[in-house]
Amino acid sequence: MTNIAFIGGGNMATALIGGLLQKGYARHEISVVEVDSAARERLSRTLGVAVAEHPGTEVANADVVLLAVKPQQLRGVALALRPLLSSQLVLSIAAGIRTADLAGWLGGYPLVIRAMPNTPALVLAGVAALYGMPSVTVAHRYTAESILGAVGSTIWVEREELMDAVTAVSGSGPAYVFYFIEALDQAARELGLPAAQARQLSLDTFLGAARLAHGSSDEPALLRARVTSKGGTTERALACMEGARVKELVVEAIKQAAQRSRELGEELGAAR
Repeated sequence: MTNIAFIGGGNMATALIGGLLQKGYARHEISVVEVDSAARERLSRTLGVAVAEHPGTEVANADVVLLAVKPQQLRGVALALRPLLSSQLVLSIAAGIRTADLAGWLGGYPLVIRAMPNTPALVLAGVAALYGMPSVTVAHRYTAESILGAVGSTIWVEREELMDAVTAVSGSGPAYVFYFIEALDQAARELGLPAAQARQLSLDTFLGAARLAHGSSDEPALLRARVTSKGGTTERALACMEGARVKELVVEAIKQAAQRSRELGEELGAAR
């Protein structure tokens, strides 16, 4: 049995709790500390888990303390949790906060794992990257992976600086996908399709292509080539994109996101 105390009860915490319950976790193994009374009432009513306004015995008795608050709130939360920690694993999903900074706020606490999930976790289709401090054991890693794995797939990175790349690629990635879907939908409507049909074609095409790529061992470039006939419509569209340097700009945009992630880590970590 693994007792998990969530600090913060927002959308990602709710998704994780729902996923854990579906995976067989018992409700009495999960508790949530949430300052907002409406959120506490919702969590208690819809998920049937114990809720509290302030951290206390549920944290002291937990095996895992999962930090699901905004990055700007994490330092204050960590200071409040410091006297309650003994041997619990601290698992943080707060974007940008480096493990060394969080461990420092916790009074030099060494059992910290940092994770970056993404919003498709809300439909149990997320992907999360994790990084553990050197003191984290194999058992701790397994526990963290099982929690994040309740809402999707997981990977581990062995160097924490790679979490900035993860943030840029998969953390922010759903927004890039939505952006492209927006473009498909707009083009479909401008070409005369009714809005409902434009939406269905855009969403189903993206979903189907993603499933095809996910289920194939072939590189995306090869899959693209297979649907690009010489002198055909796809070739014309891709030539237009290449001429406008679309791929190059997307790559540069993601690199800029990674740079911003590094900057935010430095800014937030400086708040000691």
